[in-house]
Amino acid sequence: MEALITILALLFVALVALGVYATVKVAKAAKRGVDRTIDHARRTVEDTTLRAKSFGQTGVAGDLAQMRLSLRTSMRATQEALHAGVAEDASLRESLDLFHRLSAHGRELDEDLKRLEREPDRSHVAAKLPELRQRTEQITHSADALRFAARDRARRFADDDLSSLSAQIDMEAGALRHWTRADGLDDGHGGHEGHEDHRAGGAAGPAGSGQSARPQAINAPDPRATAYPWEKTTRPETTT
Repeated sequence: MEALITILALLFVALVALGVYATVKVAKAAKRGVDRTIDHARRTVEDTTLRAKSFGQTGVAGDLAQMRLSLRTSMRATQEALHAGVAEDASLRESLDLFHRLSAHGRELDEDLKRLEREPDRSHVAAKLPELRQRTEQITHSADALRFAARDRARRFADDDLSSLSAQIDMEAGALRHWTRADGLDDGHGGHEGHEDHRAGGAAGPAGSGQSARPQAINAPDPRATAYPWEKTTRPETTT
């Protein structure tokens, strides 16, 4: 009895622990989903604000917004392309590591641009614009190079696979048509035999010269019968 109570107690504790673990996992997953949603909404708002500033403002403020928007757009597109490609191509892992190092410089530049947006001394900001523009172009050029290389690599693999698949399909199609030559030989031979049979039948038939018809075999095949539905039935010759 005591052993049964101990087993039941252990089962109860295990079920409680399993329930707590499942609850924690669900809570963490829900929190990650909420965090992703908030981050996505915040990025969307920031991108929309930067786009409005780049088109609606002129001077230093418009230049800063345009550089931030170009930087964020290029880095995000490259990140998505590499993360999507590394799942199918492990060789992109090194490119992804390089992108992570590049992202550190991109985040640093974005923080500098964001801080200068709040800088009241516009002349100081204008003096830094050439350097900031050069850094932006350098980082975006590197990010674009990684993204274009990853896409070209994926496209090349897809083209090679398509070419190989087309060659295999052509070989299979040729193998499926192996009956063409043999069928042509059978048709020629069978047609000749059918012609001889009809000539013999015409000479011995009741419409001939009065000779009695030869006895036919019990299981004689019907000359009009065909082996395959796509073969044409042999047309009998007319008798006079």
